[in-house]
Amino acid sequence: MSELRPGLEPRQDEIAAMMASATSFVTDFIGSLDTAPLNGLSSAGSATDHGIDADTAALLAPPAEQPGEFGRLLDTFRGAAEQAADTAGPNTFAYFPGGGLFTSAVAELLACTVNRFTAASSMAPGLVAMEHGVIRWFARQFGLPAAAGGLVTTGASTGALSALLAARQEILGDPPYHHRATVYTTEHTHLSVAKAARIAGMSPDQVRLVPVDEGLRMDPEVAERMIVEDRAAGRIPFLLVATAGTTNTGAVDRIDVLADLARDRGLWLHVDAAYGGGFQLTERGRAALAGIERADSIALDPHKSMFFPYSSGVLLVRDERLLHAAHSADAAYLQDMDRETPLPDYQDLGTEMSRGYRGLRLWLPLHLHGVAAFRAALDEKLDLARHVHAELLTVPELEILTPDLTVLNFRLRDGDDDANRRLLEAIHADRRVHLTSTRIHGRYTLRLCVLNHRTHRRHVDQVVSIVKDAVATVTATAPRALVAL
Repeated sequence: MSELRPGLEPRQDEIAAMMASATSFVTDFIGSLDTAPLNGLSSAGSATDHGIDADTAALLAPPAEQPGEFGRLLDTFRGAAEQAADTAGPNTFAYFPGGGLFTSAVAELLACTVNRFTAASSMAPGLVAMEHGVIRWFARQFGLPAAAGGLVTTGASTGALSALLAARQEILGDPPYHHRATVYTTEHTHLSVAKAARIAGMSPDQVRLVPVDEGLRMDPEVAERMIVEDRAAGRIPFLLVATAGTTNTGAVDRIDVLADLARDRGLWLHVDAAYGGGFQLTERGRAALAGIERADSIALDPHKSMFFPYSSGVLLVRDERLLHAAHSADAAYLQDMDRETPLPDYQDLGTEMSRGYRGLRLWLPLHLHGVAAFRAALDEKLDLARHVHAELLTVPELEILTPDLTVLNFRLRDGDDDANRRLLEAIHADRRVHLTSTRIHGRYTLRLCVLNHRTHRRHVDQVVSIVKDAVATVTATAPRALVAL
């Protein structure tokens, strides 16, 4: 493809040529995901910048004054993408795999092309109605009342910040009492909650860590004792954070019991369902997340357990007016906007004003594929996780945690941390699959997550086989260091 003509508006034939090249790239990329070797694996199983050094100068080069050639620039992007850790393929079991629905990518192209302003509903009522319809649908899935609402966010991290601000405003009102406000989490709560508290001006000692039980879930009895003692000491407990699927183990807190505690003690209950929220579409997921319908706010990441592209989050609140009370603002330059429409102004519900139109990336796949397709894919992931768990239980050298959802943790029963690091290295040796590690009870533990719409039975059978072979290799070649369970 030749260089574009000068200026910023391509001709129709130039647009068609760029789209053809992009289409070729997309079809080739998706078609190769099943068999491509995984990049970005270090010996310890983390993403690295291996292979980038040779191209650093070209990638950091400033733009030229004159037009470039699209094909050459696309090749540069292709090379950079190939060096990144794979997150979209069916053999990725690391972190929370981000499959990235192709139909969401199409929606994003359409949304960016029309480039409408959707922070104020009067500017784009039809588009806001589409996004609001998705929010209302999510609220119904979680059993929230008619007054519920929310918005599409960049992820559960921004959702946590908005939920914290709404909770603090509702329970404490305006300063000067914010320095005594207290949040309750656990060591397994996602770091985004503590980060949200810091951004909101809270000090580290205002975020209290509640001990967990044997299942690594928040202990409600200890939480209540801490709340009572803190209130007596002059703190103002206002936010209790439950997790519907922790990052480390996928454990789901006892949400129903924590909802009772929040109600009885006058706290706002926020549920971080970033990982587990999508499973609410399934019967088993609803059973695991029992009580979530009593939450004051729920943050979920459809880019995790609903397979959407990264930066696809949703924040739901039991009463949308409370989000508005914490975030709304006005200015003279907005006086021409109609602020009394029946649809929400998203600029008054979150931290962003100049926000992109994220609603279409959710709306289009949900309407195009149908909800049943998402439910079937999630049920398949639950089945696959149970299959992996059952297979690994047959390996006597391993100790394994029983999964709540689709995260599985395992380690060598008689192996120290070094042995388990070698086990992960052996699993990654031929770059066919990607797992990660974490620490549970201070011990190095391997972590496998089944959560990609492209992952099917043959892929999990392969990873099980690789794990079994790696266990045999490591235990046959290394001395065992007995570790007390």
